[in-house]
Amino acid sequence: MTRTEKLLAELIARPSVNPAFLPQDAVGPRCRAASDDQQVVPTRFGEQRVADFLASVARRAGLEVEFQKVLPGRANLIARLLPRHKIRQTILLAPHLDTVGADDSQFVPRRKNGRLYGRGACDTKGSVAAMFGALCDLAKAKQRPKETEIIFAGLVDEEHVQAGSRAFVERASCLSPSSKRARDRRNTCPTVLAIVGEPTRLQVVTVHKGSLWLELETRGKAAHGATPWLGKNAIHEMARIVEVLETDYAAWLRKRRHSLLGAATVNIGAICGGLQPNIVPDRCAITIDRRTLPGETEAAVHREIAALLRSQQLHANISSAKLAPALPLETNPKLPLVQQFLRSIGQTHPVGVDFFCDAAVLSAGGIPSVVFGPGDIAQAHTADEWISLGSLDRGKDWLLRFLNSLP
Repeated sequence: MTRTEKLLAELIARPSVNPAFLPQDAVGPRCRAASDDQQVVPTRFGEQRVADFLASVARRAGLEVEFQKVLPGRANLIARLLPRHKIRQTILLAPHLDTVGADDSQFVPRRKNGRLYGRGACDTKGSVAAMFGALCDLAKAKQRPKETEIIFAGLVDEEHVQAGSRAFVERASCLSPSSKRARDRRNTCPTVLAIVGEPTRLQVVTVHKGSLWLELETRGKAAHGATPWLGKNAIHEMARIVEVLETDYAAWLRKRRHSLLGAATVNIGAICGGLQPNIVPDRCAITIDRRTLPGETEAAVHREIAALLRSQQLHANISSAKLAPALPLETNPKLPLVQQFLRSIGQTHPVGVDFFCDAAVLSAGGIPSVVFGPGDIAQAHTADEWISLGSLDRGKDWLLRFLNSLP
């Protein structure tokens, strides 16, 4: 068992399910704390146990460690490796520590046929293990970059509203180490590149789609089911809207293409309307997932959907169903650090992915970002989530090679 595999097994065995996925019945009378406004969250929820474990390992490796409070009981883990000379550039390794929900069996790591199974194996504790392992190896080595600061940022809440990455960019000082020794070495703002850990099959990603969740609501008039002509059926109106979105709108979006991402898309994921069979429904709502391309904005998407409905003599109230914007990412692949990263792993051109991640948040906050990590997104969130151990070890080795190539 390699050190990277062992580290990943330790991470899987420490559950860090995002509390946003806490079942409604998980916090009941037995879980109430002494204060009425506090509740004890079951131990599988929250990132703190993983963060504390990584912090102890980081300190033993000689890294500077701090916690950046984001939400009650939830903090980003920041671990820094300082160069021996003045800081001229900074590399940020930024995987997320939270996972989606799972049952108890998925927190027992299992090795089989060259794979390691368990919740978070590829999304994204595999990236955590590869990035953190590379940084610790570099910290213990005799040779390290002389003018490059390397920061590991274990971010919380990526699976919900990305509170961790949003807090990180809101506090620009987090890129300036708190210690006086480090501050004395930084005279100017350094060049920065963030490598965000996600399962990309070890390909460097410079562009990904954004994700808009929109709610469309139709209103009608309630009436008795025996006299439906006295009412107006909101579900019937919505059915016509669903047909337009799934046919005309989807076809229109297929013509809107990006060279690395393909077409923008729309998916109707939920519908709710009516109370009981003998009442004409006066309300119906759908929630749609609209994957956006670079350059598209939420306001523009609202306008185009509203215009399409008007052209079909349909009407719906349109509102956002996300707590925070999830923008697309597009980083210039010609940036020197991006080019150096590509060369160091033998990749000639960057790629794009359909999913959204923290990279867009960091980029919008002024930190040029790419996405990279072991594993395949096809295994993420599945009941038998796994990662190839070969991919895991290559990811760590390739990251270490890139870090060693820095001045």
